[in-house]
Amino acid sequence: MLTRRIIPCLDVKAGRVVKGVSFLNHRDAGDPVALAAAYNDAGADELVFYDITASSDERAIMVEVVERTAEQVFIPLTVGGGLRTTEDMYRMLRAGADKVSINTAAVLTPGLIEEGARRFGSQCIVLSIDARRVNAPDEPPRWAVFTHTGRDPRATGMDAIEWARRGVELGAGEIVINSMDADGQRTGYDLELLHVLSTTVNVPVIASGGAGSPEDMYQGLAAGDADAVLAASIFHFGEYTVAQVKQYLAERGIPVRQVV
Repeated sequence: MLTRRIIPCLDVKAGRVVKGVSFLNHRDAGDPVALAAAYNDAGADELVFYDITASSDERAIMVEVVERTAEQVFIPLTVGGGLRTTEDMYRMLRAGADKVSINTAAVLTPGLIEEGARRFGSQCIVLSIDARRVNAPDEPPRWAVFTHTGRDPRATGMDAIEWARRGVELGAGEIVINSMDADGQRTGYDLELLHVLSTTVNVPVIASGGAGSPEDMYQGLAAGDADAVLAASIFHFGEYTVAQVKQYLAERGIPVRQVV
């Protein structure tokens, strides 16, 4: 059985790591370079770096911060935020990223997924989806795709599961699914969303939004069938270490790469 991945997420705004609730009320969590180095040493399996206002501000991602972050880590680094062209992707890969994550730009220009996969390989292309429940209480569950969630969420009218399926067909090698309802709430991932998506697409699914404890991460992997779990607050503010989470998971039968 493949080991499951624990991935700290660095949401970067104005050169600092921040963490908010439902994308608002951001709290400073530190310097991205220092945090990246600490997580690398702590046994994280990967890191995700999001420039969270690049798309809403309609500007390029901060290349120099990515370069300095990449210099500190020897685990896979995924970078996203404000990537609009394959040249943007190339710039991030040259700066030290192993994968690039696209969200808003992919919705606006789906061919970007295909072009990126053809140029760099599907293993480099991560499709990030911000999804919110939109069904009425008496209806079957349904999630819609939103863009520009760093500051100005915009409804697309697209079904999140169908968009993920199409993204994989276009060449995305991984899906990060972020529950907008759960983001920053620390009450657990949207397990129903995770399960539906994980059993629909044939690429790794990474759970994002809602982790507040090792148990939440266990449920995301066991009940949600995710291949990896993303977390921010519980790591950034010292509530749990990566090693503690991995020990918790291993004791419950989840295969993880042990921290040495």
